[in-house]
Amino acid sequence: MRALLPRIELTLLVGQYAQAYYLGARRRPTLTETVHAWREYLPEFLPLPHPSPRNTRWLQVNPWFARDVLAELRARIPPLIDVTRR
Repeated sequence: MRALLPRIELTLLVGQYAQAYYLGARRRPTLTETVHAWREYLPEFLPLPHPSPRNTRWLQVNPWFARDVLAELRARIPPLIDVTRR
């Protein structure tokens, strides 16, 4: 499917299964390590944890995620959806 969409500029890899599929051997041993290494996968991919209520504890233990990764995501989205630049 991705081959049919040549203008994809960023793919969000939500959860460990998506990360395993798209990153393959580039993926780190754990989801936390993969998400923590998010800069290594840009600009093509941005690994994220699954947005589940069960991940509340993970978010509390990893405050860098909201501070760094979500900040980067918020900065990257507006230019990607700006139809005037297309």
